[in-house]
Amino acid sequence: MEYSIKPNPDVPFRIRWQDDTLLVVEKPGRVVTQPGKKHANDSLLNGLFCDYGNALQNMGVDRGWGLLHRLDKDTSGLVLVALRPRAYASLREQFEKRLIKKRYWAIVNGAPKPPQGVIQKPIAEVVSTRKRAVIRRDGKPSITAYRVIETKQNVSLIEARPKTGRLHQIRVHMSEIGCPVLGDPMYAGDMQMPDVVRLCLHAAELSFIHPETTHRITVQAEWPKDLRKTLGRFGLAEPQL
Repeated sequence: MEYSIKPNPDVPFRIRWQDDTLLVVEKPGRVVTQPGKKHANDSLLNGLFCDYGNALQNMGVDRGWGLLHRLDKDTSGLVLVALRPRAYASLREQFEKRLIKKRYWAIVNGAPKPPQGVIQKPIAEVVSTRKRAVIRRDGKPSITAYRVIETKQNVSLIEARPKTGRLHQIRVHMSEIGCPVLGDPMYAGDMQMPDVVRLCLHAAELSFIHPETTHRITVQAEWPKDLRKTLGRFGLAEPQL
């Protein structure tokens, strides 16, 4: 079969959970989720087409070749992929009804105040040379709950639980309260931040209701190896699942 997405066995990823109906995949930082400009052949989807090409091809472009959501290129962590149309429909509905639960970890500049809270700021997408998110009154409702895990040397390790799934939601919300994610020049503005290896944002947990068994499944991914030195540099302890 000739696939619409070119398979690439060199794309790194890790299967964290799978059965005949769906996958939960851990994407490393610096890998785009789907093909696009300058990344026609090196996306996560290119890698997945090597072993799951028949099922993903059958999902078709209207179902995003099985992708239920995306992570930014420099964000690491868990991505949910459907292998069957019925599973896709069920999981899509769960996203729309906010039944999918997500937990992220991030290292941010400064110390968020209060140390635990909920950010409710509407987000709109703006397309110019690059697509970006802005806080704007006419934007879509956007909700992020967060808590500080630890603060050292004017940076903080936080846990974030987005209740909605807007473009760059955690990044723009943390910037809005004056604590942008380290490695995020797009939303840091003129704020001086420490240089780091990449965006310090990781999708650590994904929880959903299985489309067939109706049991809630929770999948986790520990703090990524490429950001461990960054934690150590600031004296922060590795977060535990």
